[in-house]
Amino acid sequence: MSLFSPLQIKDIEFKNRIGVSPMCQYSSEDGFATDWHLVHLGSRAVGGAGLVIVEATAVEPGGRISPSDLGLWKDEHIEPLRRIARFIESQGSVPGIQIAHAGRKASTAAPWEGGGPVSQEQGGWSPLVSASEISFDSESQMPQGLTESGIAEIRKAFVDTARRALQAGFKVLELHAAHGYLLHQFLSPLSNRRTDAYGGSFENRIRLVTEITRDVRQVWPEHLPLFVRISSTDWVEGGWDAEQSVQLAMALKALGVDLIDVSSGGLVPDAKITVGPGYQVPFAEQIRKEANILTAAVGMITDAAQADAVVRNGQADMVLLARELLRDPYWPLHAAHSLEADAEWPRQYQRAKPRLKQLQSC
Repeated sequence: MSLFSPLQIKDIEFKNRIGVSPMCQYSSEDGFATDWHLVHLGSRAVGGAGLVIVEATAVEPGGRISPSDLGLWKDEHIEPLRRIARFIESQGSVPGIQIAHAGRKASTAAPWEGGGPVSQEQGGWSPLVSASEISFDSESQMPQGLTESGIAEIRKAFVDTARRALQAGFKVLELHAAHGYLLHQFLSPLSNRRTDAYGGSFENRIRLVTEITRDVRQVWPEHLPLFVRISSTDWVEGGWDAEQSVQLAMALKALGVDLIDVSSGGLVPDAKITVGPGYQVPFAEQIRKEANILTAAVGMITDAAQADAVVRNGQADMVLLARELLRDPYWPLHAAHSLEADAEWPRQYQRAKPRLKQLQSC
């Protein structure tokens, strides 16, 4: 098993173990995908990634991180995304999409505009919703704790969005339960102080995630992969941690989840995170081994040999890259050359394909 070994999940075969991690582009108007998204995502498919995941896509307008976020809360959003999924697939990559709700981290500016809360005059909105009435930081809006009827509406929004994702032609669906967004806000005791069936015990805090997973699995075909991205730890004592992540992964596997996309952090602004090359890989390895489920590793994986070692050593089944693929859309093709692995170049680029080094005989 190596970085360039095919991976079969349900009826879908990935030509390699390299995936494009979902990365917000803050380039939409009213949630619509644009030419930017087509070229951005399409170039990574041309670049040889086995899986291309569209950025966090809001299940309702109030679930966007920023006013410029992608959405799939109405049928009109389907066609521009269908064009993208079709092109990705035409290049031999698998099109995936991540669906999400930002919760208390919604209504903020794009990073190049400062990233802080935005007013309604600037395109923002109110109220925000969360598990409990606890703001992200002192500058953020105080969210409203979701009522049970509000929770039911969120569940329906995820289901409706999953159904639209299928209509758009995506072959992998990922639920976003990481990085401090709404589903993570329910998981962590740092943001969930509820006293009803959705708060308190571990079983109650994971209830919304498991309910949405169960709901979505009813409309997302059994033969297509379902992923869930989680933050394996809040990096704060008393918060969500790796042991709870293993338990959650086991529960999700029983509900038909095929792979856990293992990230970390994002819930609170003052977490002390030990960052370094591959710093989140051990969490992916722990969940893979203890929950007996496929995992994807992310986080400061930049080198071909490093990524290959993650797969060869059984630490994860896939490697998802983010910033490195922003720097180099053709990283997979370059990695194949570096590792002396075969990779299919687009026929339009065949004349530029470097030859593999000839192995010297003994």
